[in-house]
Amino acid sequence: MQANEDPIDVGKWREERDSLGVVKVPENALWGAQTQRAIDNFSIGGEALPPAFIQSLAAIKAAAASANAELGLLDNAVASALIDAAEQIMQGDYARHFPVDVYQTGSGTSSNMNMNEVLARLASQKIAREVHPNDHVNLGQSSNDVIPSTLQHAVCTVAVKELLPALADLEQGLRARASEFSGVVKTGRTHLMDAMPIRLDQELGAWAADIADARKGVEWSLGRLRQLPIGATAVGTGVNTPREFGPAVARYLSRAADQTFLAQDGFCNLGSQDASVSMSGQLNVVATALLKLSNDLRWMNSGPHSGLSELALPALQPGSSIMPGKVNPVIPEAVAMACIQVSGLHASITAAGQSGNFQLNVMLPLIARNLLEAVTLLARSAGSLNEKAISGFIVNSDHLAERLSHNPILVTALNSHIGYAQGATIMKEVEASQRSVLDVALEKTDLSREQLEALLDPMMLTEPGIPGVGKP
Repeated sequence: MQANEDPIDVGKWREERDSLGVVKVPENALWGAQTQRAIDNFSIGGEALPPAFIQSLAAIKAAAASANAELGLLDNAVASALIDAAEQIMQGDYARHFPVDVYQTGSGTSSNMNMNEVLARLASQKIAREVHPNDHVNLGQSSNDVIPSTLQHAVCTVAVKELLPALADLEQGLRARASEFSGVVKTGRTHLMDAMPIRLDQELGAWAADIADARKGVEWSLGRLRQLPIGATAVGTGVNTPREFGPAVARYLSRAADQTFLAQDGFCNLGSQDASVSMSGQLNVVATALLKLSNDLRWMNSGPHSGLSELALPALQPGSSIMPGKVNPVIPEAVAMACIQVSGLHASITAAGQSGNFQLNVMLPLIARNLLEAVTLLARSAGSLNEKAISGFIVNSDHLAERLSHNPILVTALNSHIGYAQGATIMKEVEASQRSVLDVALEKTDLSREQLEALLDPMMLTEPGIPGVGKP
């Protein structure tokens, strides 16, 4: 077992000191006094910040060490040791050495110092001389600009790596399945009631367009999140750091990513978390689109004997502990729950975003945790829908055609020839007699069978225009 995988030994202790005095720390823990105080003080949630946040925080520290070395403010040996240690953390090493609870000081100072202390200890071990968590690791920085920058960097990273590809794949999957069903016509529904015919490719195309629009909204919000407040330090003025520091950090972060970060809007992005609220709003749009798609799939799959039974989703598991043979739409159900959770997270993020006072928002750990959960839930939801529902459903084409042929609403196609009132009369007769629209219309109008068959052709009714007017 590697040293960074060893469990924290709470049976052996060492003494660490900070400005408040001496603190006992587990002997093999990489953190120091300030982290230990946070562990002792904060136990509300029982949950540390997500790994993606910790890895982005390490990325910020590596970029800061590079920038400080470039500016001649940090010894090259110290900077190199810090960068090496940060890169290990970015790969997921030493994860158990970042235990600070989400529900901590609202600036995230405890998490910033946790990282500073761990990096300082690792770097000190590497070069056999003291590396200080504040004077070296935190050089040119404040928790007030590091934590919101980390939040934004983490969300951008996960969104680009996971969410955007998953949404693009889902959109592509929907369009591919739509192309398979361009000749399949079904009964449209409004208010859950029978409406005019629609082709199945039009229905799936609408889902795909909805996902595409939601994805574009996320991409737009990423533009705001890439504007990091790093270099703003405590209140936005950039005190205690050169003007070149923030842009240099952003440049180093961009080199390590497939996106471009900027250092700007420091005053705005310390006191306000509107960029995060904006992203949360776009994620809520994604959740809404996925929930609508999931619910449509559930309705269309309903039955198979007494429901709509328009399609059959893949049978993934038995659906009942008491009813043999029952199979449920488990993936759309799971996705629907995830989407509802994202909407709840959005409400929390919105309230947290409203909690900025003067030069700092003090709900940063909560915003970070919830945004990262939302991005992850949506990425996995889109992937699950595409792989386990969309790619494998079977269309009950014969059933769709049979149901459509008995749909009295087809009389709407005769409006331009016989008028709404006579159409309503035919509709009532069709429903009362259970005869076809064609048969009743032959009796109630002077239109020929050939004319009626052309006017009532469901495929013709799925295109714009007036039936029988201007069409061959």
